[in-house]
Amino acid sequence: MENERYFEDYEPGAMRKTLGRTITETDFVVHAGHTGDFFPHHMDAEFCAKSDFGQRIAHGTMTFAIGVGLTATEINPRAFTYGYERLRFPKPVHIGDTIHTTVTIGEKTPDPKRKGFGKVVEITETRKQDGSTVLYCEHILLVEMREPAK
Repeated sequence: MENERYFEDYEPGAMRKTLGRTITETDFVVHAGHTGDFFPHHMDAEFCAKSDFGQRIAHGTMTFAIGVGLTATEINPRAFTYGYERLRFPKPVHIGDTIHTTVTIGEKTPDPKRKGFGKVVEITETRKQDGSTVLYCEHILLVEMREPAK
């Protein structure tokens, strides 16, 4: 869905929550194939049964890709990704977990390097069904201003 918004339209504290997505074994296998990361923590159930986690854990990069991908239901043609900061995986994701992502608008500031643009920080938190956070990051958007700052 397209939702055209200028820098001035973003309100700190505004929040949206995505639909859920259940993680499958196929997700693990496909992600390992795409990245080449076949570490036993992700692919070897017997190895993981003896670990502290007791079962296979999702790749952090997969958790990031799916967690952030869930937010891509809203497209703003006036904004684009500048980057991500403070990326953390505080809890593991396992096969069968259902995750969803909450996006909260944090700070917004005019961009000193790009006249007519501002930076908007989206605080992005992905949680699984028990409410525990499995991904935290700050998504920085570069957003066109309606009227350039003076």
